[in-house]
Amino acid sequence: MADTAPLSLCDREPHVPADRLVAEMVPPPRFDSVRFDTYIPDPNQPSQTEAVRVLAGFAAGLSGAHAVGGKRGFLGLGKAFGKAKETKTPAGPRGVYLDGGYGVGKTHLLASLWHATPAEPSLKAFGTFVELTNLVGALGFQKTVQTLSGHRLLCIDEFELDDPGDTVLVSTLLGKLVDAGVALAATSNTLPGKLGEGRFAAADFLREIQGLAARFRPLRIDGEDYRHRGLPEAPAPFADEEVSKAAYATEGASLDDFPSLLAHLAKVHPSRYGALTDGLKAVCLTDVQPVPDQSTALRLVVLADRLYDREVPVLASGLPFDRLFSEEMLNGGYRKKYFRAISRLTALARDAKGLVEGA
Repeated sequence: MADTAPLSLCDREPHVPADRLVAEMVPPPRFDSVRFDTYIPDPNQPSQTEAVRVLAGFAAGLSGAHAVGGKRGFLGLGKAFGKAKETKTPAGPRGVYLDGGYGVGKTHLLASLWHATPAEPSLKAFGTFVELTNLVGALGFQKTVQTLSGHRLLCIDEFELDDPGDTVLVSTLLGKLVDAGVALAATSNTLPGKLGEGRFAAADFLREIQGLAARFRPLRIDGEDYRHRGLPEAPAPFADEEVSKAAYATEGASLDDFPSLLAHLAKVHPSRYGALTDGLKAVCLTDVQPVPDQSTALRLVVLADRLYDREVPVLASGLPFDRLFSEEMLNGGYRKKYFRAISRLTALARDAKGLVEGA
């Protein structure tokens, strides 16, 4: 048994200073060690192999990207995209957009690009769209431009197209950064109502970022959700007593009942959900129930992302995770987010099985 009682997420109300937001713009812990050669392309999906090839060339072309002067030059991107010519103000693509459904490894590839880019970590930034908008809120628009303008590369994961105001804000920011010579790479979610074929749509992304569209080369990545490739079904939820016992037996575990946690998330800004999970070795939840409304559901999606990034196992009692969201939610505009959350929580639930066995 652990020497002390489990932690509680509901007892945490972290404060995250602006400088931490900047310093933490690196790939999340789950992607610390990923590289292009650790991405295993599906042999039935040649677009995955092609994506690795193109992105590796893109990264190599970023060596010495900035030149001295007002508008800094951009070396090598032309070569990465089939042109060997160097110019100070290239007209071709200055960024790449990874276009594929959830679970095909877009974040793995985006993080691999960050790691492969030949620059100091302080000259590269990696974050989700939400983290980028939070940075603008913390620093202000002009200060954010100044902070990121010296970077060689900005990677944006899960570019959110479902909030027009934030889309315009970030598109304007990216325009300033491109003018300063910063290379861009992005993935995105889908627009409300654009449910399509279970994938993210490059046409939607390029249309919504308007004047920046010509700066991006769309790179399609086909495939199924890798988290379901040959893996066993998600474990059934455990009994309350089993979850509590495991929480007490696991050092660094938290224990909360699910409805109380959902209520607490409403009191903590989503930009702080990463800090909310600092130091946790496992999250134990009792009485998992259907999420009552869309605002609560979207907050849970962010928490699921942060837990998945940090590889924190989730042990739960109550309903299985595939019953968290109502049919209306799963058929609505945020469908992709909810399916991503289910997929990620299911993976973390598999990781948590050993907590009960070892308790």
